[in-house]
Amino acid sequence: MRLVIARCSVDYVGRLTAHLPMAPRLILIKADGSVSIHADDRAFKPLNWMNPPCKLREDDGTWTVTHGKTGEQLILTIEEILHDSSHELGVDPGLRKDGVEAHLQELLAEHIETLGEGWSLIRREYPTAIGPVDILCRDRQGATVAVEIKRRGEIDGVEQLTRYLELLNRDSLLAPVKGVFAAQEIKPQARVLATDRGIDCVTLDYDALRGIERTDTLF
Repeated sequence: MRLVIARCSVDYVGRLTAHLPMAPRLILIKADGSVSIHADDRAFKPLNWMNPPCKLREDDGTWTVTHGKTGEQLILTIEEILHDSSHELGVDPGLRKDGVEAHLQELLAEHIETLGEGWSLIRREYPTAIGPVDILCRDRQGATVAVEIKRRGEIDGVEQLTRYLELLNRDSLLAPVKGVFAAQEIKPQARVLATDRGIDCVTLDYDALRGIERTDTLF
């Protein structure tokens, strides 16, 4: 990961246009190619960003980030660089599941047809560069499906699955990869975001899943 603190202005050019005036900002350039610009507030949410696949070109005083598929651009006009460092973080082990989530993953992998007749398991904890996908499987048509399992489904979980899908869909042997967000409880905001991104939501009954003969009560 590369961390840059710079006085800069930022212009987003694409389906919409946006401008951030000149000010000190943190620029994060991650190993997956993503670039995000942060202020010293707003918690973790960036002011603007570009998801991969994208390419960064650094010219004198101007950095241009271009998305590989859409052609949209982030144009950073650099007035002064205050800090520039790179750090090797290695492969992230991913968020550790609590006992219920881990057991849900185990049960769902063992009885993958709970998600649909004719579905088959590829593997649990499928590795990616940003952490393991809970379950990778195939539906009855043979399409690849990534399943993210939570005890409580919130927006962060949808964002996590979205990042996994972006990476998995770069693999020509797997693509196209669909997403399923599965949880005991899914918050309305998370459901809206998942639907907007084409991700299916499944509500799981933990007790019913443990007594697998009652699968009709799962959804």
